[in-house]
Amino acid sequence: MQIIKTVTELRSVLKSQASIAFVPTMGNLHEGHIHLVTLAKQHAECVVVSIFVNPLQFGANEDLASYPRTLEADCEKLKAAGASIVFAPAVAEIYPQCTVTESNGTESDGIKLNQTMTIAPPPIANELCGASRPGHFSGVATVVLKLFNMVFFNGSKQHFAIFGQKDFQQLFMIKELVKQFNLPITIIAGETVREASGLAMSSRNGYLTTEQHQQASQLNSALQDIVNVIKKGDCDFNLLEQEITATLKSQGWLVDYISIRSTRTLSPATSSDRHLVVLGAAKLGNTRLIDNVEFLR
Repeated sequence: MQIIKTVTELRSVLKSQASIAFVPTMGNLHEGHIHLVTLAKQHAECVVVSIFVNPLQFGANEDLASYPRTLEADCEKLKAAGASIVFAPAVAEIYPQCTVTESNGTESDGIKLNQTMTIAPPPIANELCGASRPGHFSGVATVVLKLFNMVFFNGSKQHFAIFGQKDFQQLFMIKELVKQFNLPITIIAGETVREASGLAMSSRNGYLTTEQHQQASQLNSALQDIVNVIKKGDCDFNLLEQEITATLKSQGWLVDYISIRSTRTLSPATSSDRHLVVLGAAKLGNTRLIDNVEFLR
């Protein structure tokens, strides 16, 4: 397995590859990420995993500075999983116009990106997670397009990119990006990997206290309750969302949203929709968790 830190070297190494499967990550890897690597290996012999904490998708009061950076441990996991290349660029490699100002001790602190051209996502990006994280999906789409350009467009003919379903809204946005910019890339969705309790694996689970970690599966249980009720014939989606929100609040959660949506458009579901997803985002203490359950009615 090669560890590459510059775009020039990456393109040089990849130019002879006929097909590439790419797994973008922000590092601090867990079994969910490794599942995506395993899925990638089913589609191409050359599996590239990027590890890059993207400053552009973090808001002013979010955890960019404290986001876990565990490159050495991540590389060990990826080597064991059979990844071909780890692309671990510095911020200046992804944002070449950036300037360095005062630093507080981490790579991304004290850096002004100067990224004056960004992707403008569709209005649905301002709902769900986007409502409380303005600019987040513009930052995601912009860095993903950059990474696609760096990894794929160097002579390879088959392009696969693998994203987890846990970030359902992000997956939806990436699919739209590929479709609307006519990118010759096949997007593959990896099933959410869960702990035995049902808690979706996430890098942010590490922020939870022991007590919070034991409680965290309540979010998935709440979403499953909605699915079960809808499958029995209940179509009062607004009331269901309100009831589950109230239940989680009574258990000590700070609820961002609980929402029943169409998987096709990500718009609020109507009684005629059959392909549905119920999504939730809520905080335990200072840790924000997201989850979703996709189902057919």
